[in-house]
Amino acid sequence: MLNMFSLRWLPWIGAVGLQKVQLSAVELESLRAELADIEQREALLKARLEHIDGILRSARLSGYLYIRTRTASPREPASIDDTDVEDWHPRFVVIHGQCIFFYLTSADLSPMDSTLLSDVVEVGSLPREEEEGMRYPFYILTRQGLRYECSHASKLQVGTWLSALQVVSKSEVLVPNG
Repeated sequence: MLNMFSLRWLPWIGAVGLQKVQLSAVELESLRAELADIEQREALLKARLEHIDGILRSARLSGYLYIRTRTASPREPASIDDTDVEDWHPRFVVIHGQCIFFYLTSADLSPMDSTLLSDVVEVGSLPREEEEGMRYPFYILTRQGLRYECSHASKLQVGTWLSALQVVSKSEVLVPNG
């Protein structure tokens, strides 16, 4: 049982059976401080989990997508051919309320990026490149000229995302009168 809690710096007396452990006052205080830190970290992780759980329970759709961002402004010249550049990055995407949130991972508390659903002007499929392991790509175009290129390995998942985004982008937020 004592081996289960072995900390390298603790001087255990005897390896077998129940032996007394003799700790100095400094070692005891250090152990208490370490336990307090562990309890504080556990409380933080529980709060984080509850926060994430709350967002995911009320989200319309969430999941991992591969994302890359492009500027789709007509004022800028066409971008160079970057088909050889691997810039697809996995991101956890959540449609929640009137926003799309882009998180680095599903455990992050704050998003890396977000956009209002009312700013989405177009969504659609992209041509699938015939490469081994290529995912099914689609795009989200915003009023600001940002083009989020997204992809997933499952065609069914892409269809779900496209359907959700098209329904949401067509139903603009209505502001009640007076």
